[in-house]
Amino acid sequence: MSSENHGTVKGDTAMVMSPTGSATQGSPVSPSTSKPVPELPDELVQAGWSKCWSKRENRPYWFNRFTNQSMWEMPVLGQHDVISDPLGLNAAPASAEGAGDAGVGNGQRKRCLEEEAAQGGPNSFKRPKIEIGIPVTPTTPTLPISPITSGAKPWNSTTGTEDKPGQPAPALYRPTVIYWDLDIQTNAVIRERAPANHLPPHPEIELQRSQLTTKLRQHYQELCYQREGIEPPQESFNRWLLERKVLDKGPDPLLPSDCDPIISPSMFREVMNDIPIRLSRIKYKEEARKLLFKYAEAAKKMIDSRNATPDSRKVVKWNAEDTMNWLRRDNSASKEDYMDRLEHLRKQCGPHVTAVAKDSVEGICTKIYHISVEYVQRIRQAHQTMLKDCNITDPEAAEVQGRLVYCYPVRLALPSPTQPRVELHFENDIACLRYKGEMVKVNRGYFAKLELLYRYSCIDDPRFEKFLSRIWCLIKRYQVMFGAGVNEGMGLQGALPVPVFEALNKQFGVSFECFASPLNSYFKQFCSAFPDTDGFFGSRGPFLNFSPASGSFEANPPFCEELMDAMVTHFEELLEKSSEPLSFIIFVPEWRDPLTPALNRMETSAFRRHQMSLPAFEHEYRSGSQHICKKGGDVLQGSPRHGGHLPAECRRLRQVGAHAGAHPGAAGSLPGLPANLGLPSPLIHLLCAHYALPSQCGGVGQQRLYCRQDGT
Repeated sequence: MSSENHGTVKGDTAMVMSPTGSATQGSPVSPSTSKPVPELPDELVQAGWSKCWSKRENRPYWFNRFTNQSMWEMPVLGQHDVISDPLGLNAAPASAEGAGDAGVGNGQRKRCLEEEAAQGGPNSFKRPKIEIGIPVTPTTPTLPISPITSGAKPWNSTTGTEDKPGQPAPALYRPTVIYWDLDIQTNAVIRERAPANHLPPHPEIELQRSQLTTKLRQHYQELCYQREGIEPPQESFNRWLLERKVLDKGPDPLLPSDCDPIISPSMFREVMNDIPIRLSRIKYKEEARKLLFKYAEAAKKMIDSRNATPDSRKVVKWNAEDTMNWLRRDNSASKEDYMDRLEHLRKQCGPHVTAVAKDSVEGICTKIYHISVEYVQRIRQAHQTMLKDCNITDPEAAEVQGRLVYCYPVRLALPSPTQPRVELHFENDIACLRYKGEMVKVNRGYFAKLELLYRYSCIDDPRFEKFLSRIWCLIKRYQVMFGAGVNEGMGLQGALPVPVFEALNKQFGVSFECFASPLNSYFKQFCSAFPDTDGFFGSRGPFLNFSPASGSFEANPPFCEELMDAMVTHFEELLEKSSEPLSFIIFVPEWRDPLTPALNRMETSAFRRHQMSLPAFEHEYRSGSQHICKKGGDVLQGSPRHGGHLPAECRRLRQVGAHAGAHPGAAGSLPGLPANLGLPSPLIHLLCAHYALPSQCGGVGQQRLYCRQDGT
């Protein structure tokens, strides 16, 4: 259900639980929950009308919370429904005083596009039924509300002119194929929390952050080339950002500035793996022969040019020369022979090469971190100066009662400053948003999805005056985080196929994604990396800071070892503290060479209920760039390599508490997830605490979270 942003401040439907376990429906407390004093007759108030104030037009308007209609003039009871009765044949006779005005208004006014966009569900775009006894009145906005309509220029018109009142309203854009289900309500319950202290996003600050992050990437590339003579390992900078944010306590949402230790294990490991040369995948014998020769030559050259011990120099040079002599003698070796010889050479020379390169690689990690700290200080100072110029100061701390409520999006404590102009235009099926020459693009269907998420989640912008600037900041943030190169960062944003989400929701009541973004989420409730930009579009914040008391969750984390290990730690802490039904279905790569800590901990966890492996070439992901694909996201990444380690994938189910053996997934495979389904991950786990079956609760949904273990 969409939150009503006019006159009232609401999040997702909340649930307050009593100490005895009973539940009552309510709304989560938001930064402001006081309703404006009604200035309308009781009849209009009962019909859903309230008086609001337009900051843009600097005048009042009237909004109907039942029909999502907006009017500049006070509504008059008895006006006919222009949708079902456009000619007014069935309308009640109006008084003589208002007949003239009503006639002019009905003939010249056009319907507000906000009404058209909100008439149906997010997936069906159907108009809801109008309850009997609630009058429906025409609306009279001067500008269209929804930016997803073709031909509408609400905020970004280059001419600055408004649509003429006599022209018909543009038709609402309807995606032909939908890859999400925003109608599914959450069953995740959390403790009520205070608004976040993040600084509100602004295109000017986001542009500065983008430029500095790009500059930091360039520094990283130059350091790798100058000190080690290699190109930066693919995606290593992106994984560095992910790994650093697990530890970072700094103020910036993207760049790290307060981490301990300073040297990143992720960056150190990935750079060291490419020394002395990067090893690539081999298909043919000749490629294996050339790779072996290059490695031997590079190892010998490196040990000669570095300050190595005599013993290290002797071992590396002897093994390198022996390998090159073997290559000159034996021309009949197979591909496997060359690869075995390469593996032997790496074992003999690897420790010595690592020893001489250690100080240099640690210097790269330290230098990048200190540059990042400097950039964060510059961004923070510019952001605070902007807020000070807008007379925005830190608000008083909000009181939090700590009740159990259904999860709701992140709210910012600071109000947003005035947003600059962001231009919008459409190129076929691509929406293009431009700010100061910097353009970001998103598929038009996903632009419509963002509009719906914004309508459901945002409480401080009922007139969509800041919508385009916030979308620009959102897309720019993810573009900068994962890089602007072709297909760069796609592997870190891959999503599960739609049939998998449907099965998870139907069979396990899953309604929440632990690692997603407004761009690739399937549900409207999810956790994401950036609460400041994503909270307006439904994000509950970073999952490592999210502590649900109960619910059913899906976790498909970015494939970063440190992040996955922190995820497992967080899961186990939540499961140990939980006294309510709580379950996590986890999709992770099966990295066994070497075995990653996260995988080992999940396999030995007391909460493990089930696991399943899928072969590497028998599963698929939705593309990480689905939001900019011309096909509208109908693109699959088949047969991902998962870092080159994976022969297979697994799924796991975990459960503790009473009736632990009663789960239907105890034998063989997960119920509802057949083996031939295109499941997108090498290793799938389900960790549960006091798991209650949907069949025991009379259906999947909010009820099943609160049923007792005896099935009542």
